Amino acid sequence: MQVLQVQLAVQADPAEVGRARRWVRSRLLNHGVDPDAPIAETVVLVVSELVTNAVVHTGCPAVLRLCFPLGDFPGGLPDGSPDDSAAGSSGVRAGGFPSSSAAPAGGGGVREAATVGPLRVEVADASQVAPAPRHAGADVDATNGRGLELVELLCDRWGWYPDGSGKRVWCEISPDARPVDPLATVDWAALAQ
Repeated sequence: MQVLQVQLAVQADPAEVGRARRWVRSRLLNHGVDPDAPIAETVVLVVSELVTNAVVHTGCPAVLRLCFPLGDFPGGLPDGSPDDSAAGSSGVRAGGFPSSSAAPAGGGGVREAATVGPLRVEVADASQVAPAPRHAGADVDATNGRGLELVELLCDRWGWYPDGSGKRVWCEISPDARPVDPLATVDWAALAQ
C-alpha cells in the first residue's frame, strides 16, 4: 500500500489554525475528496483541534501532516509516488473519498486511486508533555477543554508518541466513517439543572 504524505509548517500563532483549515480543505479537494462531504468537515474539525492544541499549549511551531493511503497507482511519479492530480472531481464515493477508479484532473486515462485505509492526521510539536483530555463539564460557556474529547469522538483511533525532542499526536479517520453528532449524546436535562 502506498501512502501519500503532505505536510504544512505551522507557526506558533493561533491565527495559523485558520490557515491550517484552509490548507486541509485544499489538500482534500486536490486528492479527490468532495469538500462538501461530511467526512471532509470531520477532518477539518479534527485538524483544527489538534493544531490549536499544539500552538496554544506549547507556544512553539508545529508540523501538520496528512497521510492519504492509496492503492496501486499505475503511472505514478518516477519514485512510485502518485502526483496530486490522481483523482479529479469525478470518481468520488459517497463517503467523500475517491473511488477505486478516478479520472486524473488533467484528462488522460483512468488510473487507480483506491483509498484502502483510513486518512491519518499527525501534528508534531516541541512539547514532551503528553496530551491529556480535559472535560469542560456542564459549563456550556467554557471555551476550551473539549478538543481531545471531540477527536476521540470523531476518529476511529487516536494517540501520541514521543518524537525527537517533542511529540506527535495522530488520529485516523476511516473513509466510510459516518460523522458523529456530538450534541446527540448531551444530557440536556442534567445541563439545565
